[in-house]
Amino acid sequence: MRLLMRFARAIDALNAWTARLVGGLLAVMVLLGSYNAVGRWAERDLGLRLASNAMLEMQWYLFALVFMLGAPHVLKRGEHVRVDVLYGGLPERGRAWIDALGALLFVVPFCAFAVWFAVPFAAESIAVWEGSPDPGGLPRWPLKLVVPLAFVLLGLQGLAEAIRNLAVLRGSCGEGAPPHAA
Repeated sequence: MRLLMRFARAIDALNAWTARLVGGLLAVMVLLGSYNAVGRWAERDLGLRLASNAMLEMQWYLFALVFMLGAPHVLKRGEHVRVDVLYGGLPERGRAWIDALGALLFVVPFCAFAVWFAVPFAAESIAVWEGSPDPGGLPRWPLKLVVPLAFVLLGLQGLAEAIRNLAVLRGSCGEGAPPHAA
């Protein structure tokens, strides 16, 4: 179990690094969104071209990256959407059972399924150097390349959560950290 816990911590470290990257992307997205809003407004009054389709697309590309690459960190912190009708009232072992089974039966298989379909989706986009249909838009293939990567990271984090919860069930939670320690 010790080796599995080290593997889980390595996954946590990888997704923590990704979360820091996402934080930077989020800051850029907010600044770009603000510039786009002010630029579109100022264009009417100043007669200058301050915004472009590329900048608007970059804003939603950044949003997509934040959403996709931020999901593993949200799962690790236990801040994902959960129906808490029974879960909140369960003891730690009951929650650990639900989280372990949820990760092993739903998160990991769903991510494997998504990667299975996302790889050809991304490969096809790369093969044709897919770009935006809008004038002055950005290439689409780099964003589509991130889709399988995001599901791999999410699936790995689901595996790490399952390992951590199985350690709780075995009574060997490593350093005594709860399953969703920040």
